[in-house]
Amino acid sequence: MTEFDESERRIWAGRAEAYAGGFAKLCAHTVPGLLDAAAVGEGTRVLDVGTGTGTVAVAACGRGAKVTAVDAEPGMVALAARAAPEADVRLAALPELPFADTEFDATVGNFVLNHVGRPRAALAELRRVTRPGGWTAVTVWAAPAAGQALLGRALGAAGVSRPAHLPSLAPADDFPRTEEGLAALLAEAGLADARCATLHWEHRTTPEEWWSGPAAGVATIGQIVTSQPPGVVDEIKGQFTALCEEFTAPDGALVLPHAALMAWGRV
Repeated sequence: MTEFDESERRIWAGRAEAYAGGFAKLCAHTVPGLLDAAAVGEGTRVLDVGTGTGTVAVAACGRGAKVTAVDAEPGMVALAARAAPEADVRLAALPELPFADTEFDATVGNFVLNHVGRPRAALAELRRVTRPGGWTAVTVWAAPAAGQALLGRALGAAGVSRPAHLPSLAPADDFPRTEEGLAALLAEAGLADARCATLHWEHRTTPEEWWSGPAAGVATIGQIVTSQPPGVVDEIKGQFTALCEEFTAPDGALVLPHAALMAWGRV
């Protein structure tokens, strides 16, 4: 396990409910396209890695697939098991999965590559457990769109930078967050016919809901917020509230433009 992986385990420990209340709704947008890219349908043996609250598992079960789902955080496993009782939900993490070679018809990971220290090894492991001719499909965050940058802008306006104790992905393990970069990553992992598309959408939420995740320490942004003294947290919140005006719709909703990369390849 890399230093980055260890940091991710600490970041997400005990935060499943807080994630479910905010960021999980954002990540749900890409699920139908992800399952389409992996050709998930009736009877498909599909593995959902990094299942989180089980959004992908629920959708795959709804298509009549035979679903196995894993996550590295016990709290996420518990939520996913409740959300998708038809699925086999287990505690496991990339890049070492407790499954036999070629066990699945399809493997999918919705924003899981953002949270592993060795993305190439993670994709190679997904390829290993996928049968010949089957598909692997993944999503990652692209370069931040305007809505994605909102919380980061609030940190910057408050004079807050990333703490030294939060490691970044090692340069040798990183990859360009572009269509070409992600498609090349899949190809390097041995997946054929690798391709990638950029997805754009507007996420509708509220300022209160969007702030609730960082305030509870969810994700890296939340770790940065919660590591600050109370007065600095108040300053970040004030800057966030002011910046929200740019994205507030007439009905009071917070409408945040987002972009993600979705890539898929064949074993």
